[in-house]
Amino acid sequence: MVRDGLTFDLTGLAPGPESPLPELRQRFDLPGLPDLGDHEAMTLRPGPHIAAAAKSMPVIRTMMALACDLVRQFDDLLAVGWEPAGSVMGRRFFESVTTAWLDSGPFPALGLTAFVEAPDGALHSVGLAFWIDRELRIEPPLSADRVAATRLAIRLVNHLILMGGLEADDRITAPDGSRLVLRPSRERALISVWRE
Repeated sequence: MVRDGLTFDLTGLAPGPESPLPELRQRFDLPGLPDLGDHEAMTLRPGPHIAAAAKSMPVIRTMMALACDLVRQFDDLLAVGWEPAGSVMGRRFFESVTTAWLDSGPFPALGLTAFVEAPDGALHSVGLAFWIDRELRIEPPLSADRVAATRLAIRLVNHLILMGGLEADDRITAPDGSRLVLRPSRERALISVWRE
């Protein structure tokens, strides 16, 4: 498939071989995980000539636009998975958040990344490392209010994606007016966030 002069491979359609379903752990606007007994998986990926640039923002954005086209073309398409985050999104959710992002809106942090609770109660991103080579960790006690911590994480993911990552400590003001410290760690491929 070609879009904007870039070639992408779509596999899993008959008569070709089946595409395996990646491990999906996070759901967005989807009541249950798709079952390959009832559904077939298709895989969309950059073609061989652009494989070296597969993680570049122009290639990813073009691939996401093509995926939105597929959602609009196939009425029976149930969901869209994003393997780096282990996430699966309902078709309408995916098309809505991705189209908004492609039209200069916020990055779809819920879907192209996900968030899980760490054993110590911190809120930890999954899949952000695909974009900026580091995950985000909202430290306790800032993570105690899970809803507020997730909202903060969504904002920070958008901020970090726009900046292209973080290489040195940064201080920002949270929506509630408190001061936050963002500290990247090279050893752990992590950005930790806590109140100053």
